[in-house]
Amino acid sequence: MTMMTMAAHTFENGAVHEPISKIDDEDVKVLLLENIHTDGAEFLRHKGYQVEEISRALGEDELIEAVQGVHLLGIRSTTYITEKVLQHAPDLLAIGAFCIGTNQIDLAATKRHGVAVFNAPYSNTRSVVELAIAEIISLARRLFEKSNAMHAGVWNKSAAGSHEVRGRTLGIVGYGNIGSQLSVIAEALGMSVVFYDIDDKLALGNAKKCATLDELLATADVVSLHVDGRPGNAGLFGDEQMRMMKPRSLFLNLSRGIAVDTAALRKHLESGHIAGAALDVFPVEPKAQGDPFESELRGVPNVILTPHVGGSTEEAQQDIGRFVASKLRAYAKAGTTNLSVNFPELNLPSDPERHRLAHVHQNAPGVLATINSILGDHGVNIEGQQLATKAELGYVVTDISDEVGPDVLKELAALPETVRLRQLS
Repeated sequence: MTMMTMAAHTFENGAVHEPISKIDDEDVKVLLLENIHTDGAEFLRHKGYQVEEISRALGEDELIEAVQGVHLLGIRSTTYITEKVLQHAPDLLAIGAFCIGTNQIDLAATKRHGVAVFNAPYSNTRSVVELAIAEIISLARRLFEKSNAMHAGVWNKSAAGSHEVRGRTLGIVGYGNIGSQLSVIAEALGMSVVFYDIDDKLALGNAKKCATLDELLATADVVSLHVDGRPGNAGLFGDEQMRMMKPRSLFLNLSRGIAVDTAALRKHLESGHIAGAALDVFPVEPKAQGDPFESELRGVPNVILTPHVGGSTEEAQQDIGRFVASKLRAYAKAGTTNLSVNFPELNLPSDPERHRLAHVHQNAPGVLATINSILGDHGVNIEGQQLATKAELGYVVTDISDEVGPDVLKELAALPETVRLRQLS
């Protein structure tokens, strides 16, 4: 990678990045962690990129060492991107979260460092919903316990404690992409659906919105959490909420481990107040395949524990691999930020006959005018341009007829609002 020697400014206490001249495809380095589907890696290799794959999550110090010289980083849910990691990753342009959630990424720090973040907000929705439906039925029929008894050589054909889900009420906490699709399928099975969400969401089918979480808990026979990983959801579901649930109700968490007090859940399971539970996520999860798993819920009857596999179907992982890899490629090649988590969204069609400047900056009045004045002073002809802002961040993509020289890059980089500047082919 060829880099200019003049430094660009960024947010106060943030990193300082040099303006980047063109990077040829064969020089782009990609690091993919945590068993990202091979379709993602193969897509990027086909584009000429150098791709390294590591099957497990990396801790902070390991990641700092591994990310040296890396331009594009792919992770799933167990690798954490911290301010310290970003400070030690000067070449990093973008991060792909090959999953739905991005709470494992310090998004504020990525903005300060001018690193774009992409995720897969829709690709594994169906897989998570199908697991939730399967677990609701399995808990209602106590299939987990019956299967264990059969493996132990015990034949127990009793119907005691087994129920149909038809006619029961499902309470969905979090009515986003997953919660709303679960709502539709649960209704098709004959369940009534109520939901609670802090945002104003349109009810699908015959679902009814609850004004409060307490109202939902008093109504639902099955409670299923589908919330995101924002800090405010830590400890969302504890002893108080479990006490409010209907006696002998069922509980599922396929969203975020931090949302549930598992010790309190065990207490209510053992007392019989909650008849069964299924959890796919946990406050602390192993980093690699085969690492030991510890939880208060191990060994509790009628509890289904799965190792964060809600989105782990071949179909979902293949879709996620392709989707996020294509977003990383589009940003590296053309500066496109469609569906970026932290950047303003821009999609200016690329033209092989033009050159492109991608300028990430603090969102302040007059930046665009200043950029265009500098280009005009140097006789640079603008052939296309888009600007978008998102909170404190601005992003402008400018297509020009000829590649600019170091003097232009130096002047643009010297603007006090500049976070990151790239010249693309």
